[in-house]
Amino acid sequence: MNQLINDHLCETRNNLVEEIKVLSDTQFNAKPDANNWSIAQICHHLILVEESTVKVISWGIKQVDNKQTERKNFDIIVDRTKKFTAPKIVEPAEDFFTVQQIIELLEDSRKKLTTYLDTIEDKSLLAEKSVKHPVLGELPLDQWVEQIYFHEQRHIEQIKEIKALITVEH
Repeated sequence: MNQLINDHLCETRNNLVEEIKVLSDTQFNAKPDANNWSIAQICHHLILVEESTVKVISWGIKQVDNKQTERKNFDIIVDRTKKFTAPKIVEPAEDFFTVQQIIELLEDSRKKLTTYLDTIEDKSLLAEKSVKHPVLGELPLDQWVEQIYFHEQRHIEQIKEIKALITVEH
């Protein structure tokens, strides 16, 4: 994997863990309101996105007829004024999660991603093939990896906003 992308994945994940590790499990699971996810749910969503990305790339590489497409700009992902509805497959559970449990699940999903990417013999396929993304449209497979950290950055900002609300209330 491209070292710069790997560095961004690592740095963003470290920032995410720094944001959540200071929370109590109660704060972690507190919803700012009935219509929004808790920080725990946001983190679970990020895990599901990372796991789904592995499946998408695996499927995309095997496709014979998918083609190269133009590279995308990720501004829309980091722009928090734009709201999106998560596809069902990456909607978080309503479960009570501990901070430690989520940190372990985050580590596990990242290990699965990097392990899978390391098994791809012909890395050029990642730039040559694309699969439709629910927000960005046709997206080259290598940009599916890249969107993970842009997406996490978006949600880290959301987590900071929720932390400000729940630490005032609790």
